[in-house]
Amino acid sequence: MEFFTKTKAIKLRSHLYKYLIADFDQETVRQTRHGISRKAVIWFVELVDGKSHVIRLRNCYGKYLAASDLPFFLGVTGKKILQTVPEDITDICKMEWEPVRDGSQVKFKSWCGNFLRANGGAPPWRNAVTHDEPPTGSTQKWIFWDIEAVQVPENDSLVDYLSSMSSFSTVPDDVLVAISGDYNSPERASQLSIVPAARIPRLTLAKSMFPRLFSSPNNKVCFSFP
Repeated sequence: MEFFTKTKAIKLRSHLYKYLIADFDQETVRQTRHGISRKAVIWFVELVDGKSHVIRLRNCYGKYLAASDLPFFLGVTGKKILQTVPEDITDICKMEWEPVRDGSQVKFKSWCGNFLRANGGAPPWRNAVTHDEPPTGSTQKWIFWDIEAVQVPENDSLVDYLSSMSSFSTVPDDVLVAISGDYNSPERASQLSIVPAARIPRLTLAKSMFPRLFSSPNNKVCFSFP
């Protein structure tokens, strides 16, 4: 959890080496292999007052990753993952996620005890993202995510940062301004390092209360300590 308290923005990469992306419809999410320079694969970390063990993840559209209680489709246990805003949701805790470290990877537990899951296989499962009960057997790894820290320059506005990226995904100016207002405040400043995402298979976490990121010779992202 210490990692998320010091990181402004992240990318989530699944066991299929695909990124969690907010679809342009601003309602659904899915997985994509083309996430190196796309704005919609960046998720901004928000801490939750009074709940030190959970976070919220907000996308470039100003919407949050939410675990709904809607079935992915009838007859399966998986539930839909949506983009939402507090005004459109009756239970605010559905936008809260508990990061659970497991070795060098992270699982994200939803409000009901399910886990964020990257599905695979034939349609409609291909590239689908749900929250589901802890899997067993060959699907155990489907709830594990690699975390890539994204550098948000401390001296530049987040509006300029997002605008400088690829225009695969457009972001309205009013949304950019709203996001920038929160993430450029001094209270949220933190030191990050850029992760060479295309070449790093895992995020290595070391035990400490005050880690910092660095790139090791084998291109893994590790933590070092002063």
